[in-house]
Amino acid sequence: MASNWRSPMPAPPSPSELVRPDAVHRTVYTDTAIFDAELERIFGQVWFYVGHASEIPEPNDFVTRDIARRPMLMTRSRKGEIHVLLNRCRHRGATVCRRESGKASRFTCPYHGWSYANSGELNGVPWPEAYGPDFDKTQLPLHGARVEIRHGFVFACLNPSAPSLSEYLGAAEEILEMWVSRFPGSDLVARNGKHKMVVPANWKLVLDNSVDGYHPAFSHRSLLQMASRYGDGRDMSYFADSPDNGPLYIQSLGHGHSLCDQRPAYDGAGSYFAQQRPAPGREFIESEAKKNLGEGAVNALDLSVGAQMNFTIFPNLLLIGNQIQVLDPISVDQTVLTWFATTSPELPDSINTLRMRHQEDFPAFGEPDDLANFAECQRGLAIPEVEWVMTNRGLGDMDRVTIEGEVTTGPVTHEHPARGHFAFWRDLMEGLWLK
Repeated sequence: MASNWRSPMPAPPSPSELVRPDAVHRTVYTDTAIFDAELERIFGQVWFYVGHASEIPEPNDFVTRDIARRPMLMTRSRKGEIHVLLNRCRHRGATVCRRESGKASRFTCPYHGWSYANSGELNGVPWPEAYGPDFDKTQLPLHGARVEIRHGFVFACLNPSAPSLSEYLGAAEEILEMWVSRFPGSDLVARNGKHKMVVPANWKLVLDNSVDGYHPAFSHRSLLQMASRYGDGRDMSYFADSPDNGPLYIQSLGHGHSLCDQRPAYDGAGSYFAQQRPAPGREFIESEAKKNLGEGAVNALDLSVGAQMNFTIFPNLLLIGNQIQVLDPISVDQTVLTWFATTSPELPDSINTLRMRHQEDFPAFGEPDDLANFAECQRGLAIPEVEWVMTNRGLGDMDRVTIEGEVTTGPVTHEHPARGHFAFWRDLMEGLWLK
């Protein structure tokens, strides 16, 4: 009998050999050398999300972040300007700030006392005479990133030669504006309370799943069954009812960005709130809103539930409903996933309270399903004898796909966003993006 056993893999192939039109090689999720290269060739080259301006509302506020093994500071200077700095003393490499958040006009390294302004400049060095007459403090600031802000979302780039944020976002910039413009005054606040999860899986498994409309009917069956007790048509039930032929769609937006749009499953104003699953205090707040807000209650209550958009900005920002998710790759098989709830300062306190309750729903009842799948995918992908991971759904159904420039649109169960992620991943890993 002929054997299907394959020979041991030779030296690691180039990224272009790891990405096919219909599949990717398992090592893109499992190989430590590939992961280490991603930290430089992806996170060191493109724009990535750092935080929201509402987290540092006043002069001298700061928060610390870890992004792809880079400890960082997001600060607001005394002049009100936002900076993103590498949290690493220029002397011997120690972190200069070791708190998650606070207020500081300067940061003093605990190791040897070098002191930096919150805008990055090196202010003071103990006993500077020993460095000699040529020592120039202006040449040793905290390393800063390029910073651009969209609707309060703070993006940074460590590559001085990369295109502008608008060029990088492309079609995704309009989607971000659409997501934010739902709120009165297009204003929102990222809450300080974070929901942090450690995922025993590669960061790209989380990214691939973020706009995957194929899995909810199976992975989230218990959530859908729970919701069905309260009647038909509840949030996400449309994924279980022939999603291939439904109105929902997904888009690959270029540069690895993507969108899963569930809004076509709703019937307009009022339907978003009506279809949401139960939440503590829901009935009382609904009654009070209708009494106090009149006709405005419908829109306010709709804003208490999710946007019905899963939106990904490559490589680390996921907007899920009303929540901000941030990916932080720790190792080839470990990722930190942090959820930030959002509120709107223009909405009544009661609506924001209900909004917070609704935002507890999916992380508690749906995300555990996803985390279990990520972990089990990582286990399965460790098997060396099965080399390829299929991303081919939709390739046999191209009559239902439209392509306009960089934007590919198709049924919600297709996999062209994953193919888009990896096409851009391949270009970045090959160093082709800026050529």
